Amino acid sequence: MTDWLGHDAQIAELITASAAERMHHGWIFAGPKGVGKAGIAFDFAKRLLVAGAGRRLPEARLAPDGDDMAVKLLEAGSHPDFVRLERLERDTKSAEGQLARNITVDQVRGLARLLHSAPSMGSRRVILIDSADDLETGAANALLKNLEEPPTGAVFLLVAHRPGRLLPTIRSRCRILRFQALDGDVMLSALAQALPDVPAAERARLVAIGEGSPGQAIASRELDMPALEQSLEVIARGGHSADTERARLMAALSSVSARPRLDAFVNLVPRFIARRMREASGPALGRGIEAFEEAQRLGAGAVTPLQLEPSALVYTLCGTVAGLGS
Repeated sequence: MTDWLGHDAQIAELITASAAERMHHGWIFAGPKGVGKAGIAFDFAKRLLVAGAGRRLPEARLAPDGDDMAVKLLEAGSHPDFVRLERLERDTKSAEGQLARNITVDQVRGLARLLHSAPSMGSRRVILIDSADDLETGAANALLKNLEEPPTGAVFLLVAHRPGRLLPTIRSRCRILRFQALDGDVMLSALAQALPDVPAAERARLVAIGEGSPGQAIASRELDMPALEQSLEVIARGGHSADTERARLMAALSSVSARPRLDAFVNLVPRFIARRMREASGPALGRGIEAFEEAQRLGAGAVTPLQLEPSALVYTLCGTVAGLGS
């Protein structure tokens, strides 16, 4: 029995690894976004730091007891032997609430204080990077140097939604733990835990939208993703109503307050195209592949900060969908 549904084998591997006298210093938690990788990595960090302090751990549950001092400090963001690297909020007034495009080289170099000093509360130090996909080129190279010559007791936990985009040299120095999309029954159980007050019929609909990712399903509900899906259906069918719908989406997703929904829309378009192409063949399949690749290219790093203005980005993405019916 574990705290995380659908990942028993991965959690068993982590529990076994944490008990070993010599443990690999680098781990990549690889798999689809929203399936629980970052949460499991954080629980693993708790386990490593409690074990490093010589205290007893549960045998069948990844996370240690919540009343352990190390756990309390971690959850408060104040454990001296732990650092989480993630994109920071941009420091301009016009970009309030927006995250930087990447994890920067300065953030990785800032690990020197932790890595070049002795652990404060045990024998281990843990660095959690969420996500490693967000490392800029200089940051990835700086991280590689730490992975090549890791200080004693330092463990790097890299969350990666697209591990193939990491430097091959980073992948080669880490142990890769692969996570899969959850099946329908596990998704239902996960959503029942996360959304106990939501009617069962709505949770069932979210399972279909989530495509094996509870995080994606919950985000879709909060951002009214079904409405975006319906708009894309109208655009894919074409006609005068498609032009009207495209203009409506441009207006709805262009404001600063709509940025989270725009981000979700950018991620939705390639998935929408992929679903429509499952039964396609011949020229239609070729158009679908081109549209999918274009949507992914547009979405890669295009939202924070935007390489295109929001309205132009929405217009262009809608164009990839409209081209499916050409």
